[in-house]
Amino acid sequence: MSVSALVELPAAQWSELAAAHQRRARRFGEPFTTRRMTGAKHPIEDFLFTYYTQKPGQLYRWHPGAGVRLVGQQARDYQEVKFYRFTEAGPDSYAEVDVPAFAAARARMIEFARILLSKTSQRQANFACFGLHEWAMAYKSEVNGIRHDYLPLRLGARGTDRVVEEHRIRCTHFDAFRFYSPQAVELNELQPTRETQRDLEQPGCLHANMDLYKWAYKLLPLVPSELMMDCFELAWDIRTMDMQASPYDLAEWGYAAIRIESPEGKAEYVRAQKRFAQRAEVLRTRLLDVVNSIKLPTGSTETVTQEGR
Repeated sequence: MSVSALVELPAAQWSELAAAHQRRARRFGEPFTTRRMTGAKHPIEDFLFTYYTQKPGQLYRWHPGAGVRLVGQQARDYQEVKFYRFTEAGPDSYAEVDVPAFAAARARMIEFARILLSKTSQRQANFACFGLHEWAMAYKSEVNGIRHDYLPLRLGARGTDRVVEEHRIRCTHFDAFRFYSPQAVELNELQPTRETQRDLEQPGCLHANMDLYKWAYKLLPLVPSELMMDCFELAWDIRTMDMQASPYDLAEWGYAAIRIESPEGKAEYVRAQKRFAQRAEVLRTRLLDVVNSIKLPTGSTETVTQEGR
């Protein structure tokens, strides 16, 4: 995508696109909002709104992306939206993303995203982790308790511990590793840190592929909402499989277990993991196209900081 190739959208066209985005996003956000009002929980569907920082109201806002001009008086809706320029011209008023302002304000984040996404794409995928990060988080639960204390362990505490102890654990993703139980930390062959994130993330990792959603919303409004929602839906699907392969029993919610402690379960996990990696690589490339199209201010990325959630 080149931000120099300006596309103008008339009000009728972009209003329809905005409405379609709202319908798509509300299908995910409204059930979560309803549950929050009643105190109910869902082990899969809440995750993208509680672990990640973008909330439903932000998800619903449609952004056309850099290089698109929204024409018409309705464009006034974007007058107070951060990183937009609005020009008053009667019926020909328009709004567009202020790319230079975003680049100046978010230069180091943009550069970090470029490095991380690019390096991840170039690295060889690992399809032998079998989702054991979730098991490592629940290791020695009789001593530590577990993060999801409202969910029963499918094999019980001792059965869960046995799975951890009988497998090779080699998690590459810091934001999964940091939730390990204390006793599981040393069992991981790698010791990921925020500082080594760009050197360890690999394209087979479920969490690295879920995090494409994080980078998409961090790059809003440069990234079009269509791409952000594609990343969101990939993360939604990955989270579903991640929890099916976890030590938790989700039968009450209607989800069958992927029994990664068995050869058949491992094979099922790897097949799904490879499909997710293929989807993720397409989205990672699209995000990189946006990032690489942005000209950053000279000297703005001399010290590239590490980016967390």
